[in-house]
Amino acid sequence: MMDVKVLAAMVLLTVALHTPSGTAKPISLVERCWCRSTLNTVPQRNIREIKFLHTPNCPFQVIAKLKNSDREVCINPKTKWLQQYLRNAINKIKKARKRSN
Repeated sequence: MMDVKVLAAMVLLTVALHTPSGTAKPISLVERCWCRSTLNTVPQRNIREIKFLHTPNCPFQVIAKLKNSDREVCINPKTKWLQQYLRNAINKIKKARKRSN
């Protein structure tokens, strides 16, 4: 009886290994959006670190690590203070480039 189970397992394994995978698509974590929902009310003073993610097929994502915990939350990129923060950062980069040229 044990030989039949081993034989069946071998047949299934052989079929699985020799099945063409031309139509199968791998699941990629890169294609998934990290932020499924965003917060509008995260005070700047509670944020330790900000990361920006841009992945294909996902909107611009802003992830903040909070000071009080190691929790990460997604911030709405249209939040007013974040827009001002980004404008200031861009202007700072432009000024640094002008000085280096």
